Amino acid sequence: MLKSMTAFARDEQKVEGTEQCIELCWEIRTVNHRHLDINLHIPDILTADENNLKEIIRNKLGRGRLDAKLTVHLSSSNNHQTIQLDEEKTKTLLAASQRLQQMSGQISGLTVSEILQWPGVVKEAKTQNEAYSVALSKSAKELLESTLNSLINMRETEGRRLSVMITTRCESAVKLIQSVRSRRVEVVKALREKIVNKLSELDVIADNNRLEQELVYQAQRLDVDEELDRLGAHIDEIYAVLKRDEPVGRRLDFLMQELNREANTLTSKSNDAETTKSAVELKVLIEQMREQCLNIE
Repeated sequence: MLKSMTAFARDEQKVEGTEQCIELCWEIRTVNHRHLDINLHIPDILTADENNLKEIIRNKLGRGRLDAKLTVHLSSSNNHQTIQLDEEKTKTLLAASQRLQQMSGQISGLTVSEILQWPGVVKEAKTQNEAYSVALSKSAKELLESTLNSLINMRETEGRRLSVMITTRCESAVKLIQSVRSRRVEVVKALREKIVNKLSELDVIADNNRLEQELVYQAQRLDVDEELDRLGAHIDEIYAVLKRDEPVGRRLDFLMQELNREANTLTSKSNDAETTKSAVELKVLIEQMREQCLNIE
């Protein structure tokens, strides 16, 4: 199924725990790019999971520039925070303070505030403990999977719209090709009349054999059957490619280049105002398709 490279998805999830409630939110944006370019913005605690997260994305997407941001909010279930003291360090500090008082007889003892500010006395609250890290890592990966699925659904929806647009333009191109092909008989006939009329104006008697040779030469020089055949073949290939269940953006872009090449040749060899007009309209259709193909995965 055809997929666009432009999409956006956002998903949230809450993870209830005994000590913390983890709230996660993934926001993912993708735009067109020649390759798969992944830019992750994740909390430092998930740095070790970065490669695993990127691998999940690679398994889901083929092309496009992707910007993904994970926001994590942690709320504690405990309403009151407790201060944890390192009792051994506190006792050592108090004993040292008492010895200094005895030695000097003048230095006052340490205040409670000074004791709490002493390095190592108060233990750091380990909110990002091992259990929290494991829960966060698992939830981040699961939520990434579901957010990517939403993103892919949006890309497929846009891809269906692009497929309809390209198909419609191809149908119009086929009509132009048929019109040019049917007009070639009139072009050759008009060329013959032009040469005969020119000879009549010059009041000369032309050699019929030589005249026929010149007409054949001119007809061959203006022959565009090969270009029309190749245009038709490329359009048939586009129809086939649109049905493939794989990334086809590069293939379609190549086919657009080939269509444009044949349309240019058709314009240069037309020697007919109506054919030239049809060729220009054909180039407009090709350019419209090419701009959309740049956005296809």
